[in-house]
Amino acid sequence: MLAALAPGREVIVSRGELIEIGGSFRLPEVMAAGGAVLREVGTTNKTRLDDYERAIHENTAALMQVHTSNYRVSGFTSAPSLSELARLARRFDLPLIHDIGSGALLDFQVYGFSGEPIAAESIRHGADLVLFSGDKLLGGPQCGVIVGGRNWIERVERHPMMRAMRVGKLTLAALSATLDLYLRGDAGREQIPLLRLLSIRLETLRERAERLAARLAELPAVALAEAVEDVTYLGGGSIPAQQIGTWCVALELRHQRADRLAKALRIGRPPVVGRIKQDRLRLDLRSVFPRQDDLIAEAVAALSFDP
Repeated sequence: MLAALAPGREVIVSRGELIEIGGSFRLPEVMAAGGAVLREVGTTNKTRLDDYERAIHENTAALMQVHTSNYRVSGFTSAPSLSELARLARRFDLPLIHDIGSGALLDFQVYGFSGEPIAAESIRHGADLVLFSGDKLLGGPQCGVIVGGRNWIERVERHPMMRAMRVGKLTLAALSATLDLYLRGDAGREQIPLLRLLSIRLETLRERAERLAARLAELPAVALAEAVEDVTYLGGGSIPAQQIGTWCVALELRHQRADRLAKALRIGRPPVVGRIKQDRLRLDLRSVFPRQDDLIAEAVAALSFDP
């Protein structure tokens, strides 16, 4: 995208938004690879609208705001709103790019999370191009999505690199199917795995944890299996600091450390991934579907350890 919009020209971004994403990819390096010149403004915790305005000159190609979806800066902070940046961009006839990262298409407050920008709201507040992930909060295939004004999208499509970077038909089919579920409303969204997991009631998770714990406790190798209430997170790349309630099965095996149990389950068939807390392995039922509880029980029952 930057190769099409800003080859050899400057893109203005706040210093507080120079993120590093998964795989050690850093925003400045991504911009350099795309042929754009990064122009940093403001400070880590405070950036003002006039910081952007003073940085604009004849070689400026775009303004950009980046949602810091994988970390938070709190306390003595400030930044201009997207609407303010959009008005500034219009004054200088520049495009405004909004990278919202995780790809929320709906308000995640219904699941107990706040502060995630919504793609449609970014467009409404004046962004010309909105960038986000096709997986993470959207719940589709791993890919990148660009939405926005037709003239800007067409410029990206016409760039020679588009042919090399375009996604394959299977990814497009999976993304199309996911978006179609959103268009069907609540009933459709219930078929998106991530949103279905987030919708499970705590009472339902508790009942499942108690049943699974009782089943595992009957296995000869199990010293303890107990249903415990806990909190969990969506992930390091999406809403990293906000918790959601869950229920887990805390598991101990006779004569086996928690780390050895965790490894044995990870490399088993099927693989089961838990987390260690208070010297016990916790199996989080918020992250699995009810039909998979039997698979967890079978995986624990199948464990064997070398002497």
